[in-house]
Amino acid sequence: MVKRTGPTNPELRALLKEIQEHYVKTKKPFWKRMYKELNRPTRQRRSVNISRINRYTKSGETVVVPGKVLSAGELHHSLTVAAWQFSRQAEEKIMKAKGKVISIPELMKMKTRKVKIIG
Repeated sequence: MVKRTGPTNPELRALLKEIQEHYVKTKKPFWKRMYKELNRPTRQRRSVNISRINRYTKSGETVVVPGKVLSAGELHHSLTVAAWQFSRQAEEKIMKAKGKVISIPELMKMKTRKVKIIG
């Protein structure tokens, strides 16, 4: 059996380190959960379609996807979406709905209290 070494993507490793440091500084369990979710193997990481985001959110909310946002479906309200990765079409659909696409490090800098994890 091969021992799991964690993600090999250098960008993801840097993000995980940044999340871990942010968790130590803030002591918020949300960031510990984000670390665990993003530290999963690629096949177990979440992929979420826009239709699911639309179904489980309301206008003006902030949501985070610890994985990739895919473009299937339509978004009928504006919201802020943070994720590890976005498909190009998903970004376009979110922007078309007057929403905002941000990265997880940008989310760490925001002073929002209510963030939903979708997936």
